Order: sequence, then structure tokens, then C-alpha cells
Amino acid sequence: MCQYSAIDGVMDDHHFVHYSQFAMGGTGLIIVEATGVEARGHIPMATSDSQIDCHERVVDLIKSNGAVAALQLAHAGRKASCQRPWEGDGPLEEKDFARGDMAWEVVGPSALPFGEGWLTPKELSPSYIADVIDNWVAATKRAITAGYDVLEIHSAHGYLSHSFLSPLSNRRGDKYSGSLENRMRFTLELAEAVRATWPDNKPQFTRISSVDGIKGRRGIEESVALAKELKIRSVDVIDCSAGGIAGEGENTIARPTSGYQVGYAAQIRREADIMTQAVGMVLGASQAETILTSGAADLVSLARESLRNPYWAHHAAEALGTDPEYLAWPVQYGYWLGNRAKSMRANGRAGVAN
Repeated sequence: MCQYSAIDGVMDDHHFVHYSQFAMGGTGLIIVEATGVEARGHIPMATSDSQIDCHERVVDLIKSNGAVAALQLAHAGRKASCQRPWEGDGPLEEKDFARGDMAWEVVGPSALPFGEGWLTPKELSPSYIADVIDNWVAATKRAITAGYDVLEIHSAHGYLSHSFLSPLSNRRGDKYSGSLENRMRFTLELAEAVRATWPDNKPQFTRISSVDGIKGRRGIEESVALAKELKIRSVDVIDCSAGGIAGEGENTIARPTSGYQVGYAAQIRREADIMTQAVGMVLGASQAETILTSGAADLVSLARESLRNPYWAHHAAEALGTDPEYLAWPVQYGYWLGNRAKSMRANGRAGVAN
């Protein structure tokens, strides 16, 4: 969940507390928010060596609590230069400029704005496409230096890579547009270049919008085809989200309900024979466990639910009966909680013991 709080790409104490609480809470894999590979596509950035130190600190905090540290590399494309979600989540306006926010140039596969009032992106030339991929490779090298053990390419939600995949945003007229093979070209070249840089023994994920969510546009079949090609290029996991591309047309994504996107992960896993990660309104321990044991996905990812309860994983272990003594908790917490549980059982009480 992007925090929109890094200054010039540098994370601060907010981020350190933000990520360490999930590690203390028992989360197995923590994916640090979408990190821009260049300034024109940034949220936080991994664009210079000066930003490595703050990432190293976050990685150390995550690992010291027994979790695995992952970094999601992204380029916001035509969705860059916008308001923070809690300030409108749209194009910048006078109120934003008065607050000190400044617009910057945005780029995309075609000169098509994300929506009414948004900046029109500069169409990327073939040579600049190569430069963007080089920037992704450079950011990957910084991720290695910082100590991350998993890397994810963000190719969903209307960001740059997704906007190449969708005909709603890609109308270039060259080898990167038109047919499905051409529209996949940027994402596949990107995955290939990152995989050639990222260590073979470390997993590489790709996050996709499994469907555009607009009637008549990219459906699950195209994502299955993409997943097959990404597997050939040694991508290990497809992180299956949906939507975010914008554009005219009838919305076809189901109203968000508990587990409403799990079917995408299940179909891609089954038809592309690749590991998947399920996302979207996964709330309870039993629900998450069923997703895994049924074979719908290999991993379950929680975002907003983790914000609501950073200790979700520990509570899930308790609910599923795998940690009744609180041994998985940080010892400074588990000692007290374990003693309380023993006291409650000894007294036959369901209430709170001192």
C-alpha cells in the first residue's frame, strides 16, 4: 500500500515503523511499496545510490524479525504527476500547487491521457523504451545491494507496463502495439532484462491486472498467454490483481467482495502452469487457508487488511491452532501473551487475565 510519503525518494521513520510492524506481526513476505525506477514515474524512487541506505535499513528491520524482504519496482507512466489518494486521487489542481506540489512530465506508450484533466503523456520512442528498461536494470542492481530477496515488477493498475499491454492505452502503430504479441513485447523484454540481472536463486514476481475490467478489452485469456511467456523467461510468480487502466466503456469487474479476485489467480495457475499470488479482500484465516489448500493460489497477499491489523498473521496462526503458546510472536510479546493464555486455561476463563 503506497504511502506517498518519501521525500526525493528517501524513506523516513514512518516507513521504518510501517514495515517493521508487519514483520513483528508474523507476515512471511513483505513487499515494499511500488518504487519508481526513474523520477518521471516515481512514488518512492530507486533512481540513485543515495537512496540505498534507507532501503538497507528497511530490509534489516524486516529480516531481523524473521520475514522475507521484497521490493516492487514500478513506473507510474501516464498515472504519475497526480494527487495523493486522500487528496483526491486525480490530476493535480490549483489547491495542490498552493500546497507546494508540482507537476512533472509523464510518459506512456501513446499520447493518451489517463482521463479527463490528466496530463497528456509523451509517447515513448523506441530508444527511450530501451532507456526505461536500463533504468529498471539499474534499480534491480540497487535492490541487490540493499539486500532484498524477492523482486516484483509492477505491471498492473494502469502503470507503464500495463499500459503497453492494453489497447485502451497503447495505440502506437509499431512493434510494441497492435497484436497481443506486440503489446506484450515491452513487459516481456523488461522481465527478461531484470531476470538477467536478478540472482537466479532469488524469486522474481510480476504483478498484473488479470483483466482490464472494460467490456471488450483485455480479458483473462490474454493474461494466461502473458503468464506462459513470463514463465519461459523464468518469472516465478504471477501476482493477480485487476483493473486500473481507465478508458471509456462498461465496467466488467465484480463489485469488491471477500475474495472477489481469487478466481483470476486460480485460472492463471491452472492454465499457465505457474505459481500465483491471490489478492483482493482476503480477510480471515480460514479463507486464506482454503485458498491455499484448494490450489487456487500458492500465496495469499493482504494489503488493507494488514493495515487494519498488522498482527494478522499471528492472529491467523492462533485461529488455526498452530501457535497456541504464542511462540511465533516476538519473545517480548509472546512471553506475556503465553502466560496469560495459560492462566486463562487454568482458571477456565475466557476473559482477560492480569
